Amino acid sequence: MSKNSSPIPVIVLKNISKKYSLHKKKSGGLKNFLYPKKNTFYALNNINLTINQGETVGIMGNNGSGKTTLLKIITHVTKPTQGTVITSGKLVSLIEINAGFHLDLSGRQNIYLNGLILGLRLSDIKKKIYQIIEFSGIKKSIDEPFFTYSEGMKLRLGFAIAINTDPDILVLDEGMAVGDKNFQKKLRAKFKTLIKQEKTIINVSHSADFIMQNCNRIIILKQGKIIKIGSKKLVSDYAQDRIKI
Repeated sequence: MSKNSSPIPVIVLKNISKKYSLHKKKSGGLKNFLYPKKNTFYALNNINLTINQGETVGIMGNNGSGKTTLLKIITHVTKPTQGTVITSGKLVSLIEINAGFHLDLSGRQNIYLNGLILGLRLSDIKKKIYQIIEFSGIKKSIDEPFFTYSEGMKLRLGFAIAINTDPDILVLDEGMAVGDKNFQKKLRAKFKTLIKQEKTIINVSHSADFIMQNCNRIIILKQGKIIKIGSKKLVSDYAQDRIKI
């Protein structure tokens, strides 16, 4: 998106809430057994957010603040209890590593499976498959069953697929905390390429350094609510505990 052009919204969240009912244990009585008391828990509470094409957005917050739930709402993995989610363009996410993988298929076969799930044509997958395999760094094991892979190998293959299938929007949960230093170096280089191509990237991370280096807008969550939206200085203040959440 050029400096002179108007922002193009690619993700719009309107009045998003996600509510869960927790059954409270209560001793004694058939009535209490049949009709247990429910407590309401809001994982997200009245979120309004617009993300534009070409933005790199970092989401931060303590454990339980609603970060992963927000990603699942954006990627349509989870439906909100109330509110509207609008996304535009091809969205690729890597939140739950085993989602979209078949344990009995080989790594190579899972690349084809994931590509088809993402809406790629078979010819497109064939063009990209060697690039994905090389990027993953697990070439020697690519024809072994997925269930034999370590968690690190699964993550590397998942990330290799996600960032090499030309997404318009890329959503990652702790995206750069994967693999060894060599793999992380490749990820950062690819990340910068996607930014230059004006792809929209959303990343949850506990790493203030990563957010500072790679994101131009920061969102801080607390107990399911957005308490701050800002730029890199916000991350610095948050990392140095000048923002108490």
